[in-house]
Amino acid sequence: MLRGYYAILNLQGEVPEEAAVLLARAEERLAARPACLQLRAKCMGAADLGRTAALLLPTCRAAGVPLLVNDRLDVALAAGADGVHLGQDDLPLCDALRMRASQRFIIGVSTHDLAQAQAASRDGADYIGFGPIFATQSKADAEEAVGLARLREVCAAISLPVVAIGGITLATVGAVAATGASAAAIIAAIDQARDPVAAARRVAQAFGA
Repeated sequence: MLRGYYAILNLQGEVPEEAAVLLARAEERLAARPACLQLRAKCMGAADLGRTAALLLPTCRAAGVPLLVNDRLDVALAAGADGVHLGQDDLPLCDALRMRASQRFIIGVSTHDLAQAQAASRDGADYIGFGPIFATQSKADAEEAVGLARLREVCAAISLPVVAIGGITLATVGAVAATGASAAAIIAAIDQARDPVAAARRVAQAFGA
């Protein structure tokens, strides 16, 4: 079960970072013992994304942390990653379930309202992402913030792990955990922290992880 800190390695450019820099960033996230590490690279092509995932995979395996690829099921499968996280406009969940390599391959789905969350749960997702909880600058096309009350409603309505995402900070993660969410995915508050490992550990602690 995903619990605590859901780490995201957010790459902004169209080409991969230098291998040493990329691995250093990944190791910094993994040092906090996250529930998983998601590779997110919205501007990167499939070939570069696949090479990046393949580079990260041994480090994640050594740490015992699942590696998920954002959006691209084909890349996740080709790289041997442990799962994929799909958005509402990505490959439909039903198709992804037919294509996954094994039952151990994790499939998460981004959701933004109760109906989407219930549909993902009913159709066989392993977990859902729900948000944005608060306004966020980490995603240019982010939906309108849903708030804590809707997060609490979703957590009560479905049995899947719910990963809260969007605008969460170290000051608000306790309130997020109190809704019944299983984990929090945080980008900016970790990337900008003076001590990212300590910040990530505070996130995990909020969920008792």
